[in-house]
Amino acid sequence: MLSSTRSALRAQLRAPLAARQFSASSATQVQSLKERLAELIPKEIENVKSVRQQFGAKSFGEMTVDQAYGGMRGIKGLIWEGSVLDADEGIRFRGLTIPEAQAALPKAPGGSEPLPEGLFWLLVTGEVPTQEQVEGLSAEWAARAEIPDFVKELIDRCPNTLHPMSQFSLAVTALNHDSAFAKAYSQGVHKRDYWQTTYEDSMDLIAKLPAIAGRIFRNVYGDGKLPAIDPKADYSANLSTLLGFGDNKEFIELMRLYITIHSDHEGGNVSAHTGHLVGSALSDPFLSFAASLNGLAGPLHGLANQEVLRWLQKMRANIGENPSDEKLAEYVWSTLKAGQVVPGYGHAVLRKTDPRYTAQREFALRHLPEDPFFKLVGQVYKIVPNILLEAGKAKNPWPNVDAHSGVLLTYYGLNQQDFYTVLFGVSRAFGVASQLIWDRALGMPLERPKSYSTEAIKKMFSAKL
Repeated sequence: MLSSTRSALRAQLRAPLAARQFSASSATQVQSLKERLAELIPKEIENVKSVRQQFGAKSFGEMTVDQAYGGMRGIKGLIWEGSVLDADEGIRFRGLTIPEAQAALPKAPGGSEPLPEGLFWLLVTGEVPTQEQVEGLSAEWAARAEIPDFVKELIDRCPNTLHPMSQFSLAVTALNHDSAFAKAYSQGVHKRDYWQTTYEDSMDLIAKLPAIAGRIFRNVYGDGKLPAIDPKADYSANLSTLLGFGDNKEFIELMRLYITIHSDHEGGNVSAHTGHLVGSALSDPFLSFAASLNGLAGPLHGLANQEVLRWLQKMRANIGENPSDEKLAEYVWSTLKAGQVVPGYGHAVLRKTDPRYTAQREFALRHLPEDPFFKLVGQVYKIVPNILLEAGKAKNPWPNVDAHSGVLLTYYGLNQQDFYTVLFGVSRAFGVASQLIWDRALGMPLERPKSYSTEAIKKMFSAKL
């Protein structure tokens, strides 16, 4: 059923803005996300049954021994409802490209970027919410935002030398203390109702992340004092205020864009797959997402935007602030000849410029077109792909999302690079949590692929020679 909403969404995008606003304001009662989800789940269960009946015996394709040794790259073996990554078009959220989502999703008054609340509604339901529904979600998250006192104490007792991502994972894990799903499971709730407490935990998880992130940021980089959550502010505005940037309207807009485009990237990346895998053991959303965060912390995943920024800063220190194209090219070649990669370029699936990079570039062109660091990023964009193609170093020589995000954060004064992965983590909760809700609603089983030893593979194929 959800797949059938794509044509309706595209029709909505083509409709005049005034017509869309009229339909939103004409509603006599605003339906909550949970109420809408309760209507959708029985229909989607039937849809999944139908798909399995029709196509269950169909093959996704064969895998090779090289794929098994190569990190299961490209093996088709996961169900992920919220988004699908296309090699040419990039990520689609419930069928919508990033530009389409930017156009369709509700925005804050006077704002130009989509509210992440609307993106979460889209990921969960497959539907573009009304302005009133998004405002209701903002208010609900603000009401759920307070974190338990023992979690506050846990964060406060962490030494400021402990990496912010470690503190973040620790605090999220501790939220398991109040898990509605864990409590209901221990009381023997029927599995058909698993989704309801998973939903409650997921809503609490997302709502509390700004307070956790803000507390860590203020403890490590500030005086430890936090302002209160504003019950009338949207999610990104509250997050920005907790980080100390609430007076900067452009930074708040950046957070709205940042959270939206970093929220989900189908199910095979480390953080998304980890959340799904741990959740398949019926671990609650707090434990599942804490595991996601530990994967996101790796330099081959969420830490990559930090690596990009450090590479750019090192390059600028070596060749100056306004290098010629020739000097920049020489530096890139020296990086490659030293056996290193150019961070932020290439992607496991994408074969064109990442639309998330493009969205950030367009934001920069509107708000900081003369910033020297942004100009350097643009110059790198012009030079690096051709060098990578010439060197034969990448199937995709184009930039990904990490090639731009750190420069934007730095421009607005958030230059604490160790914290960047925490912001990525706040964003990624939207995709992981929305999928966990559907995993439990659809009764997805324990994930348990088959593995083989090297010796077993040798015996398996040697016998056929």
